[in-house]
Amino acid sequence: MKATEELLPVVELTHLDHLWFQVSGTLCNLTCHHCFISCSPKNDSFGYLSLEEVKRRLVESVAMGVKEYYFTGGEPFLNREMVAILVETLRYGPATVLTNGTVLKEAWLTELRKAEQASLYSLEFRVSIDGFSPKTNDPIRGEGTFKRAVEGLKKLVEHGFLPIITATRTWADAEEQQVVGKFVDMLGQAGYERPRLKILPPLQMGAESERTQAYRESERVTRRMMKGFDASQLVCEHSRVVTDRGVYVCPILLESPDANLGSSLAEASQPYHLKHGACYTCFQYGAICSNASSAVRGDK
Repeated sequence: MKATEELLPVVELTHLDHLWFQVSGTLCNLTCHHCFISCSPKNDSFGYLSLEEVKRRLVESVAMGVKEYYFTGGEPFLNREMVAILVETLRYGPATVLTNGTVLKEAWLTELRKAEQASLYSLEFRVSIDGFSPKTNDPIRGEGTFKRAVEGLKKLVEHGFLPIITATRTWADAEEQQVVGKFVDMLGQAGYERPRLKILPPLQMGAESERTQAYRESERVTRRMMKGFDASQLVCEHSRVVTDRGVYVCPILLESPDANLGSSLAEASQPYHLKHGACYTCFQYGAICSNASSAVRGDK
C-alpha cells in the first residue's frame, strides 16, 4: 500500500448487490454540458459491450449473488444489441437502463414490454430530463432535446412502463420545491399522471467541471468522517461496473485509472480507497446511482 493511501478511508465490498454495465461506453448522441464523463458522439475512449460479453458477465455474476443489473453509457440504445441484452438480463434479475429517451423506437419497447411480462423480474427505465421546459432543459442537454425526450417518455408510458425521471440539480437550493412542482406539472401534461422523479446532485467532473468548477482539494472523504457512517450508502460498498476495459469500482470514476480493479468480478472485489471528489458527493447524498434514493413521487 502506498504511504498516501494509508491515510485514506477504505470501503470493503461487503456484497455485490448491483452490477453495472457501461454498455455503450462513452458514446452518446448528445453532448450535455454537465456530463461527468463528457460523453458525446465523438468520445470513444470506452467502447460498446457485446451481447456475448454481457452474457458471460451475467453467468459470472450468479456466483457473486448479484441482485440487480444496471445499464448505462453514453446512451445505451446506441448499442444495436441493447434490446437483446435487456431481454437476456431479465432471465437473471431486475434490470434498469439509463437513457436520454431520444432514440427509443416503438418496436424496441413492444419487444421489451413483452419480455418483462414473461419474466419474473422488472425492467426499469431512467430517463434524463434536466429541465421542465425547453428553456430550462435545452441549454444543458442541447437544442431540441426536451421535445425529443418527452416524446420518448410518452412512448414508455404508452407501453406500460413507469420510468424514473432523473434531473441533475442545476438550480439554486432555494428553488427546489418550485422546480419539482413544475416538473410534476409538466410530466402530468405529458400523460404521466403519477411520475417518479429523482433529483441528482451535480458531479463536478468532466464537462460539469468546465461549466461550473472542479472539486476542491478540501472536498474529500476522511477517515474521521467515516467513523459511525453507514458505508452501505456508498455505491462502492455493494456495486461494480463492467466496461470494455475491465471492471471498475463504480460508474462515476471511469476516467480514474485507479478505479480499474481487474478483469473479473472476483478480482474487482478488493477494497477501495476513497480519494476522489466524487466520493465526497456520494458521501454527502448517499447511493446516488441506485433507483431508490432521492426520489420524489408526483402524488405526494
